[in-house]
Amino acid sequence: MKKNSNHSLSKVLIFSVLFQFILVNTNFAQTKADKINELLSLYSKYDQFTGTALVTENSQIIYKKGFGLANMEWGIPNQPNTKFRLGSITKQFTALSILQLVEQGKLQLDVPISTYLPNYSKTNGDKITIHQLLTHTSGIPNYTSFPNFFPDVSRNPYTPEAFIKTFADLPLQFKPGEKFTYSNSGYFVLGYIIEKVTGKTYEQYLQENIFTPLKMTNSGYDHHSVILENRATGYERNGKAYVNSRYIDMSIPYAAGSLYSTVEDLYLWDQALYTEKLLSTKYRDLLFGKYIPAGPPSYYGYGWSIEDVNIGKSDEKVQIIEHGGGINGFNTLITRIPSSKDLIVLLNNTGGASLNEMCKAIRAILYDKPYDMPKRSSAYAFLDVIKSQGLEAGLAKLKELNKSDEYAIKENEMNSAGYQLLQSGKTKEAIAVFKINVDTFPQSGNAYDSLGEAYLKDGNKKLAITNYKKSLQFDPKNGNAKKVLEEISK
Repeated sequence: MKKNSNHSLSKVLIFSVLFQFILVNTNFAQTKADKINELLSLYSKYDQFTGTALVTENSQIIYKKGFGLANMEWGIPNQPNTKFRLGSITKQFTALSILQLVEQGKLQLDVPISTYLPNYSKTNGDKITIHQLLTHTSGIPNYTSFPNFFPDVSRNPYTPEAFIKTFADLPLQFKPGEKFTYSNSGYFVLGYIIEKVTGKTYEQYLQENIFTPLKMTNSGYDHHSVILENRATGYERNGKAYVNSRYIDMSIPYAAGSLYSTVEDLYLWDQALYTEKLLSTKYRDLLFGKYIPAGPPSYYGYGWSIEDVNIGKSDEKVQIIEHGGGINGFNTLITRIPSSKDLIVLLNNTGGASLNEMCKAIRAILYDKPYDMPKRSSAYAFLDVIKSQGLEAGLAKLKELNKSDEYAIKENEMNSAGYQLLQSGKTKEAIAVFKINVDTFPQSGNAYDSLGEAYLKDGNKKLAITNYKKSLQFDPKNGNAKKVLEEISK
């Protein structure tokens, strides 16, 4: 019998359509996790993310994965259970601890801190409240901005009482409650208040009242001397290479930045904040109040920033509650979206990764909105040319790279490249690099701050002042710029 070619063709078409239907629907079911993986894999490939990520949708984990190495010397990869230093994410744990004590009637938010710390400087202690410490409105100078803090002070061990004495008597930067200026000093004092009121160390209090109840078994206060299983090593960029980060004694970050955790434990933390496991609703909601503008359009609560942001490249907005952290060799970000119970946690152990940029793209993926894929950084490629062939050749290389869709100027990397030149004595070259950063990111307070520093080192006080003032215009909480301006304007 002769074969019916039309019938055969029809069967082929049917199978083709069916295959495409299955393929599309299979991809649709996995699309968000796949897109997040594609995004972060590209960041990792371009050497812009070394760490661990966890993402939830409606409280359910849809993605968790490690990228790069937790320890480069031994080639040990990052995993979801890798422990990272959190830096300032610590502050939200300090804030919740304070509110637990308020709920128990052991503290009041609106009384002077000298009520609980009678030995604190009377000049300042009678003016500042716990609420002002929590919201960075106390006016206490930020100790991490003090001259020689990182090369000298940060390497030495202190008791909380002894370290507080290094800044308690200093003049306040402004009248308490007047405005927002980020201050690690304020959260350091909060940790000491917890100790004085409870009779326990800050570490003990958190372990007993947060970590143990939530079964956060991979979280705690980091100590350099303790052998800690699965702890990541911190690294910093040095051009295209990495170096071990500078040592910091963990008694110094204390209640402002000394905790470690994993993405999985921070998921447990996030979930608890939707319940009354740690605080009643009345006091838990105080964490997320919009108490003070913290640089438009964000507000600061108690240990959290609150902001309405655009979703990806769309005009649609959503409220996020988040906080970042940075400490030698590490930078971190936890972002919560309460309206949809989504969570994004990014923990990085090579310092300075563009976590906000990554988080923005992940938010867009969660809401099916358009977003930008990462590009290679042109900073280190043209830095090598400057070092080997001079500034003119380097600028020509940058112009060439920027014509490619594969490369882009990244603010953090360009800033780092500028400092490498500045620290190696190539001041003119550093100024040129910082100028490019300012031109590319004209609303970045940090870019102007760096350019101001380079001009000051070059002996051009007038242009240094101009750029430090610009820095403060775009970043009013830049304590370093304020301090330098006070010194060079005398």
